[in-house]
Amino acid sequence: MWESESDSTARHKYGDGILTSNKHGVKTEGFLQRGHSWYVATDVPSDFLVQIGEANFHLHKYPLISRSGKLSRIIYESREPDVNKIVMDDIPGGFEAFELAAKFCYGIAVDLTAGNISGLRCAAEYLEMTEDLEEGNLIFKTEAFLSYVVLSSWRDSIVVLKSCEKLSPWSENLQIVRRCSESIAWKACANPKGIKWSYTGRTSSKISSPRWNNNDMKDTSPSRNQLVPPDWWFEDVSILRIDHFVRVITAIKVKGMRFELIGAAIMHYATKWLQELVSETSITFDETSNCGNSNSSSSGSGSWIKGGGGLHMIVAGGTRDETSSLQAKEQRMIIESLISIIPPQKDTVSCTFLLRLLRMAIMLKVAPALVTELEKRVGMQFEQATLADLLIPCYNKGETMMYDVDLVMRLLEHFLVQEVTENSSPKRQSFSEKHMGLGCNLNAKARVARLVDSYLTEVSRDRNLSLTKFQVLAEALPESARTCDDGLYRAIDSYLKAHPTLSEHERKRLCRVMDCQKLSIDACMHAAQNERLPLRVVVQVLFAEQVKISTALSNPSLKDVESFTQPMVTNRKTLLEATPQSFQEGWTTAKKDVNTLKFELESVKAKYLELQNDMENLQKQFDKMLKQKHTSAWSSGWKKLSKLTKITNVQNVQNHDHDNSPHSNIPAAPEQNRKTTRRWRNSIS
Repeated sequence: MWESESDSTARHKYGDGILTSNKHGVKTEGFLQRGHSWYVATDVPSDFLVQIGEANFHLHKYPLISRSGKLSRIIYESREPDVNKIVMDDIPGGFEAFELAAKFCYGIAVDLTAGNISGLRCAAEYLEMTEDLEEGNLIFKTEAFLSYVVLSSWRDSIVVLKSCEKLSPWSENLQIVRRCSESIAWKACANPKGIKWSYTGRTSSKISSPRWNNNDMKDTSPSRNQLVPPDWWFEDVSILRIDHFVRVITAIKVKGMRFELIGAAIMHYATKWLQELVSETSITFDETSNCGNSNSSSSGSGSWIKGGGGLHMIVAGGTRDETSSLQAKEQRMIIESLISIIPPQKDTVSCTFLLRLLRMAIMLKVAPALVTELEKRVGMQFEQATLADLLIPCYNKGETMMYDVDLVMRLLEHFLVQEVTENSSPKRQSFSEKHMGLGCNLNAKARVARLVDSYLTEVSRDRNLSLTKFQVLAEALPESARTCDDGLYRAIDSYLKAHPTLSEHERKRLCRVMDCQKLSIDACMHAAQNERLPLRVVVQVLFAEQVKISTALSNPSLKDVESFTQPMVTNRKTLLEATPQSFQEGWTTAKKDVNTLKFELESVKAKYLELQNDMENLQKQFDKMLKQKHTSAWSSGWKKLSKLTKITNVQNVQNHDHDNSPHSNIPAAPEQNRKTTRRWRNSIS
């Protein structure tokens, strides 16, 4: 709380808030209350009765008509000759405000406070207690107290604005709400130097906030040079009704406060009035299935019950009691008002807050225009979302899906449109700024791609999810957004597990969204043994795996192989860690599948390396045998040629001796010549 230095001075000048009237026609010592009736402590019997609800005021005509134009007109202009009773159930402030006004008419001292000034001011206006009847009448007195005392105090402005909740439309018409809102806005944006502070410690770990109570001001007020926390006004304005809170935030915007602080104040207000936003709701697979199945009989409203993991949402049925209906209406009004006052700048509030607000807006059937506006706001910060926030149940009638996949598709479209708009904006940037912006966009798209892959893995377990919606959501992002398709492969495998009746054509169509070239070695090894994949996809995976392994093994050092495979393993670990354990049923089974997958991949990798070694050994043996066979063939050929050469030389020598002998002139027998010739030919061949 902060209290200006002129507050005490203003109160002193105004007589410490004691309001009196010097002129009165009946001497009295005060009012006496007996049950629901009030009597004037005087010897003169009362001649006028004012009834307000169950309260009865036995008064005198003269003190009232001398200061109230309304009562004077009613009494003198009435058709009845003697009016002794009047009913005033519509007086603002009720019988409490009328009691103070009646005391003022009798000249009894009235203690003006921040709690009763607004009701008394509206009652004075209702009773027409103007200056025309008497100088210094009640309207003038209350207006002066508002202007000089209340509006100069932070605490009093809050209290008066809070008390105006029951005084509509009188407080609006008398500008009390507007003046208090502007006073609060001015003090929230002003330099807090020269302000007295009083703190209450919420917890030891949190920053203490200003306190309204002035009793401990002397003991707990810090020095004026102490740094004031920027969120000191959050707790005080969060007690206001939503329409008055909107008026204060609107006035603060006009004063030029930073939009981050305004967004923080809105989130603080929402966490106080919408407890579902801060509850750790763990909606499991079965719960969302029940929610989805009950949509046909529900009307879109919901309630929250406490469970082991926090507050759990239960969709209300067709029959709702009046209390839940009023509560839903109030929450709907709060959500619509908060959406309308969120500053348009990016990162004003967190993406988690926007998504939880969007979930409640859809559940409570907020106006479609505001829901669309909220979806665009989420699209601006979609890379900051988490998987838990995207698992929004489907509340639409006729839908059998557990999760609202169409909503995520719209959010992704808004994100892509925002990216295109930012890239095509005609802003003059330097070369380095352009490259930094491009890198930021790529990082944002990569984060969104991992988020979408995790979301697809989660929703693929729904048997009512159509192949078309899965394919459209998977192909919504450009190819450059994914550097690794391991997460997409995991989503495809999960979809195939949940939909075993898909035809061959549908399985091919499903696998078409995945690029086998972007799979890591581990994913390729798993896909090569996956019986759920089509044969053509397995062949493509094997080819991609062979290319990657050949590239990795071609590196001379082990470090190169590790550097080649490390990004793949890192991406796989990131994808596995991206899925929170508390937002899916059967996570234990999924974890066992992951461990089994790791074991299978390691065993397949070891077998593959053994086969590579065996193949290399066989290749070496084959080369050795081929070399030996080639050498033996040449040696046997040379041996035959050497024998033939020896035989030819011997025959030539014999023929030469035969020619020189005496019988050389005798012709040889034909058979002998024929036999010699045939032997030569056979040896040559």
